[in-house]
Amino acid sequence: MAQKVLIIDDDADFVESIVNLLEARGYQVESASNGKEGVEKAKADAPDLIILDVMMTTKDEGFNVARQLNEIEGVKGTPVVMVTGVRKEMNLPFGFEPDQTWLPVKEVLEKPVRPDALLKAVEEYIRK
Repeated sequence: MAQKVLIIDDDADFVESIVNLLEARGYQVESASNGKEGVEKAKADAPDLIILDVMMTTKDEGFNVARQLNEIEGVKGTPVVMVTGVRKEMNLPFGFEPDQTWLPVKEVLEKPVRPDALLKAVEEYIRK
């Protein structure tokens, strides 16, 4: 059975390219265009990995979604890889590091992300 990946991102072009990349590698991929829809799909579909954007409906939505996912029984423990352009978009002089409380994700990748870097993260963190 194919491993399931959920992409939560409002950038349709990014989602389409990642869906194509992952499906070509044999993953089953679902997507959601905002945090609320993403949380609902995560609860319903029990993905093996979640790829999460930060800036969607609000500039910090993904940070809140990461914390919310970490509190849901059955979803908690699902690896989350954050892929974001927030640092560049907001001209921040710092990046973000995973943290058990504030940012409970496995890794933070900067957009634009290279396909090989994203695949490496997916293969490293996907729940087997």
